[in-house]
Amino acid sequence: MTNQAEQMHPLNLWYKQPASRWEEALPIGNGRIGGMVFGGVKRERIQLNEDTLWSGFPRDTNNYEALRYLKRARELIAEKRFVQAEQLIEAKMLGTNTESYQPMGDWYVEQHFAQKNDQPEQYIRKLDIDAGIASTRFQVGQTAFMREMFVSAVDQVLCARYEAEGDELLELTASLQASVLFELSSQDSNSIVLHGRCPSHVADNYMGDHPMAVQYEQDRGITFQTKLLVKIDGGEVSVSEDNKLKIRGARTATFLLSAATSFEGFDRQPAMNEAVVSMQNNLVLEAALAHSYEELRERHVEDHRRLIQRVDIQLGQTPNALLPTDERLEAYKRGEQDPQLEALYFQYGRYLLMASSRPGTQPANLQGIWNDRVQPPWNSDYTTNINTQMNYWPAESGNLSECHEPLFQLIEELSETGARTAAIHYNSAGWVAHHNVDLWRTSTPTAGHPSWAFWPLGGVWLTQHLWEHYLYNPNEHFLKEKAYPLMKGAALFCLDWLQENEEGLLMTSPSTSPENKFLTAEGEASSVAESSAMDITLIGELFEHCITAASLLQHDEAFAERLAAARSKLPSLQIAPDGLLQEWHEHFKEHEPGHRHVSHLYGLYPGTTINQEETPELVEAGRLSLESRIKNGGGHTGWSCAWLINLYARLKEPESAYRFIHTLLARSTHPNLFDDHPPFQIDGNFGGAAGIAELLLQSHLNGIELLPALPAAWPSGYIKGIKARGGFIVDIEWRDGKLINGRILSTHGLPCSLRSKEAFAVHASDGTAIDASAPFPTSKNEWYSITTITN
Repeated sequence: MTNQAEQMHPLNLWYKQPASRWEEALPIGNGRIGGMVFGGVKRERIQLNEDTLWSGFPRDTNNYEALRYLKRARELIAEKRFVQAEQLIEAKMLGTNTESYQPMGDWYVEQHFAQKNDQPEQYIRKLDIDAGIASTRFQVGQTAFMREMFVSAVDQVLCARYEAEGDELLELTASLQASVLFELSSQDSNSIVLHGRCPSHVADNYMGDHPMAVQYEQDRGITFQTKLLVKIDGGEVSVSEDNKLKIRGARTATFLLSAATSFEGFDRQPAMNEAVVSMQNNLVLEAALAHSYEELRERHVEDHRRLIQRVDIQLGQTPNALLPTDERLEAYKRGEQDPQLEALYFQYGRYLLMASSRPGTQPANLQGIWNDRVQPPWNSDYTTNINTQMNYWPAESGNLSECHEPLFQLIEELSETGARTAAIHYNSAGWVAHHNVDLWRTSTPTAGHPSWAFWPLGGVWLTQHLWEHYLYNPNEHFLKEKAYPLMKGAALFCLDWLQENEEGLLMTSPSTSPENKFLTAEGEASSVAESSAMDITLIGELFEHCITAASLLQHDEAFAERLAAARSKLPSLQIAPDGLLQEWHEHFKEHEPGHRHVSHLYGLYPGTTINQEETPELVEAGRLSLESRIKNGGGHTGWSCAWLINLYARLKEPESAYRFIHTLLARSTHPNLFDDHPPFQIDGNFGGAAGIAELLLQSHLNGIELLPALPAAWPSGYIKGIKARGGFIVDIEWRDGKLINGRILSTHGLPCSLRSKEAFAVHASDGTAIDASAPFPTSKNEWYSITTITN
């Protein structure tokens, strides 16, 4: 049985009872296949997902009438007829909604016991995020029963191991079910197959049980196969007439589950050849069967730990670390300190990114990779006006750069669909994306209200991730071949989208600030005007990134000059009479002073143009804006609260940031530590993890600042393996709120600039003292030690 030391491992989530609802189940995944493990005693449920299972198929969603109304919309805005402009956009310039991420099904394992009335004892359900393994252990009578489950990125199978130690042997019945169209079959005595088909269209979940909400068409939509086989030690296995696996009298049973789909690309109709899908499954399972369970487990754990163990964090200890996770969370809600829970939340964010986004997979969506509904909230899509981007905020600082790669592939594919949309909707060069994207890389506006549906700068924000990846990993090949062409395409769209006004300023029009509205002079609500602060900040930073990249690559000088000329004509961000940062260029009364989005503060975080060194007046306006939003109820969703953590970290207000860490965990976290929007959205997990890192290290202003915003709640601790821009991996240790030592690994041999509140000395690995009062040269793959200087 599990001993207490195993349960108390700092990277364990553990519970004394099975999950009673989906938000209590424990997530496992390899980026492509996801499972939610419930841990039931008599009936185990593993809810299944595969990342290419979406409704729909490639289709042209462009609105060929939109362009003819663009000029009139701009005229109405120039005339300050904002409501009429909004009505025109809603009626004539929007499109259709995205498709929905789908559940693959459910795998059930019924466990039968000889002593039917015996109650399980010593029950433990656990997720070891250090190993990437979910387990359940309990005792019935004189027999201990154990289960382990993991999804291997190496072998591309979900593996489950059942064991019995004692008088009883295993008596199991395993079955597969799905919420989409499916049928079952068996090919031999130890395997079953679920053949499924995704809907050709799923309407937004707001339609509820409308009869047309879920549609199927002949020869349309993605098909898939889920194959489950079992190997046993002793006993016998058979398949029943209703296609269930029956295991009798076994000492151990090892299940292997594989999944394959007909998805062949965002721009290709799903293949209808079921034999090909079946062959893919069989090849994966044949390869996995060449290994014993112990080998599969070892291969998985080695791969998993290669990523998760890059970063280690200690923020302090309290006795509450000994409690089961759900009890810890309840105690935390009551105000009891638990810094280890906060450290666990940081590592859990890294774990979830590893489990939902690996090289070659789809990116993490609104729910990562885990979804049990045919009509999930907000389609479980890629919402690119904050949520998709927030998913990847911890990718670089959390030392998981390769987990960022699926997002880059999405951006590249989106640039292809977005080029058509830019031309058709706006008569513009380059490429464009709006606020919702799906598997088919929909780049058009959705249906709905312009406040969210009409936002043509989604692609511009996405390109910031390309630039950030380069800053953390200064690889010229990546910049030249991947990042710069995509950034340039987004910049070309912006050049055409900007309109010069009578004052010679380049304005965006129509311009929204994601999902927010303002009040006109007549007191009417509208969402469209000229030049939202977010528009101008995003475009200005993109132009700057392109100019810098062109200089580094010694390429495209004429284009860089064109961008520089345009950048000089962008309007400045405006400060309102009450000292707040204006959300649009024109001063309007706020429609919802406590709105969940704080888009006008993009330049503070994740952007960089609002900073104390260059724009202190905007920093102060941003601070006042945050205070106003919070006073009026802002930050009330999980992801919005996570954004506040990062913003206050950049403002160097550690206690305010920590207050929202506590709020995120205490108010917006499910028992399995999933973020509760509500309902579940995974972005808050990722944003919260990024915020914890941002409190301990910042590197966005041409240097590395150690412990820039350390909360009093973490007086002593360390973080090891965190990444910094410029190509550095950093270890930091502190005591009594002050830095005591650290180390820096130079991964690319670039100059390093260090800052800290404490005086410090730097030495090379051979002991040579280094003058760190200015940027100092480094050698690739060399460590540099940091020690504080005491008087």
